[in-house]
Amino acid sequence: MKCGFQINLDVQDRICLVIGGDDVAAERVNRLLEAGAKVTIISPGLTDDLKKLAASGKILHRGRNFRKSDVDDGVWLIMNTLRGDQTLLRDLLALSKKKGFLVSSSDEPDYSNFTMPALVARGPLRIAISTSGVSPALASRLRQDLEPLFDERFEVFLEWLDVYRAHLHETEPNAEKRHEILREVVAKVKLQARIEFPKVERREETKQSEQKGT
Repeated sequence: MKCGFQINLDVQDRICLVIGGDDVAAERVNRLLEAGAKVTIISPGLTDDLKKLAASGKILHRGRNFRKSDVDDGVWLIMNTLRGDQTLLRDLLALSKKKGFLVSSSDEPDYSNFTMPALVARGPLRIAISTSGVSPALASRLRQDLEPLFDERFEVFLEWLDVYRAHLHETEPNAEKRHEILREVVAKVKLQARIEFPKVERREETKQSEQKGT
């Protein structure tokens, strides 16, 4: 299990490769484009959405399998969505160490030096959810439950907060006073939630409690 060190990467104008052309690859491509990356996708075939992106010039498409020479053009990051190709996994990891780029292969943390968390996105808000590889399905499930909480009203609030913060910078010269005002504003934001576990988990908790009591 690798818990990792959570950060946000600035990929603006960075050359990023996505290997594979399925729906997972499309999700990776869209997240990279949203962050301002220069995306090249390498795959013999593409989904319809990816074909549209390629046709519009928003991404570059190389309609073939990955070649080692693909990393010679200043590649900064690679996301591999292909599964089961051990040779490709080993090659990508070895190349990343030699050339100094980041690589993530789907469901293969031992062949990756970064992983993709499940992401809740609303306006500028980003909430990353990771189980450190224990259960990607659980991370995805938590994302599905969190997304409806951060609706359009939250985005409007964030936009107002951005404007208000800029206003304070212009009208309040004391930095500590500005921070205090903003802390008071966000202190009124409350997130309330309840977690329900499957019955099998509850039985296991009861069993453990009984064992501790004996």
